[in-house]
Amino acid sequence: MQPSAAQAAPEAMLSVRGLKKVYQTDGGDVEAVRNLTFDLRAGELACLVGPSGSGKTTLLKCISGLMAPTEGEVLLDGKRVSGPPKKMAVVFQEYGRSLFPWMRVRDNVELPLKNQGVPKAERDRLVDEALEAVGLAHVPRSYPWQLSGGMQQRVAIARAIAYQPEVLLMDEPFAAVDAQTRADLEDLIRTVWKKLGVTVLFVTHDIDESVYLGERVIILSSSPTVVQEDIVIDLPAERDQLETRSLPRFTELRHHVYEQIQLAKKGHRPAAADERRAAPAAAPAPAAAAPDPGASGA
Repeated sequence: MQPSAAQAAPEAMLSVRGLKKVYQTDGGDVEAVRNLTFDLRAGELACLVGPSGSGKTTLLKCISGLMAPTEGEVLLDGKRVSGPPKKMAVVFQEYGRSLFPWMRVRDNVELPLKNQGVPKAERDRLVDEALEAVGLAHVPRSYPWQLSGGMQQRVAIARAIAYQPEVLLMDEPFAAVDAQTRADLEDLIRTVWKKLGVTVLFVTHDIDESVYLGERVIILSSSPTVVQEDIVIDLPAERDQLETRSLPRFTELRHHVYEQIQLAKKGHRPAAADERRAAPAAAPAPAAAAPDPGASGA
């Protein structure tokens, strides 16, 4: 039985219940998000995909407490979000704007901890651990402008995880880096996620990325937005850029997500907006041929 819109699943770390957002403009009201309901369990990594203009950024702003929904609510560990929660961190696509160019890498990572009044010894430990986790322990005194785009995004990720969030929101964080760097950062996120046990909601336009990264993929409809489909990604827990992406099941899942997004672009809307179901099962292996009675056994 699905939880009601007013009650989150008991094991949920993050719950979005009946979320609606209407913007008031000079030309009239614009309904960006109609009715979004889903849960993320503690320690889960879910990816969010949908057509352009489907309200992904609006949703993240509401979840992070940066924008109030018109209707519905967001619950973090059972408590309603009414402003930016201390247990949540956000990594944005435009890492260049989120880092202070006049501050060294270490100072950028340390800043939120300092603002929260964390004692210096504890700050030093958390910053060291975060830089080590993202592979930047060798450049703490560099400035962001001295680093590549991929390394700058690692700084932004380090700053987020040093804060020790229970939920990490990521808004297309790899969209501005090259393909090779993107693959490295995807593997970094899965490594950090498994090591820290943080709950991650990862927004992306890249279908392959969503299937490779996620334990679930939540597909949004076109605006006004509802959940088009919420599928379980039943790939092996240990993933590799070459081996995982060459699996037949990866291809099947990618095809299914792509198909759903194309339906969303054409205006298809699901009958049950918040129903979670598994992706179509993998095709059964063909039955082995019966042995030839006339064949010799020796």
